[in-house]
Amino acid sequence: MSNSFKESKAIIVEGNIGAGKSTFLRLIKDLLDVQIVYEPHEQWQDIGGENLLDSFYKNKKRWTYTFQSYAFITRIKAQELADKTSASRLQILERSVYSDRYCFAKNLFEMGDMSSLEWKLYQDWWGWFVQHYTKKPSGFIYLQTPPEVCYQRLLKRARSEEVSVPLDYLSMLHAKHESWLIDKQGIDSYIKDVPVLVLDCTEDFESNPELCKKYAQQIVDFFAFDCNLDLPIHKDLSLTL
Repeated sequence: MSNSFKESKAIIVEGNIGAGKSTFLRLIKDLLDVQIVYEPHEQWQDIGGENLLDSFYKNKKRWTYTFQSYAFITRIKAQELADKTSASRLQILERSVYSDRYCFAKNLFEMGDMSSLEWKLYQDWWGWFVQHYTKKPSGFIYLQTPPEVCYQRLLKRARSEEVSVPLDYLSMLHAKHESWLIDKQGIDSYIKDVPVLVLDCTEDFESNPELCKKYAQQIVDFFAFDCNLDLPIHKDLSLTL
């Protein structure tokens, strides 16, 4: 069985909670002529009037498997819908099924919030769905951000569900992202050869248009040379020095 996606290319933006992914994509959208697919967290916050994201953070042991399963499904559905409704041949996605497994689900299992049986079940259906209903990405963009900076940004955005997220949890997720995207450890062999562009996002880029242009140019150059993929540009990326 083949997946249901057309022949568009996918680039995935990855990073810790609070790394600035949504902000980064919103700014990049004004510079590059690509289709942006945001993480469907609004669906997690309102399921028939109930907030699964909030339930997960309040009781991880009870809701981890349910939340990780639903996050996976809604992520694929969002990508498929965007793929069908846009003429663009290039998508940039906010997170992916890979960070779901290699970072979040794996970390929650190691924390004891997902049982051994649940982890085995998750890996089993994850592998099948990824094989049949996703496409291999052309590349990853890793917004590498110290967990301490992520924590301050998380506090600043003040999302109600995240008020109880501790710095230690962000530090564990940071280690998982580094292991996967930098060291290429503990991941499936077919994804190891996907190129990764690492951007240092310690500095606040939201109020710095020149830094955003710099990042956009790095993205264009990286995917042109490392992936043989030309990214269409909306605006002049030349920097004012």
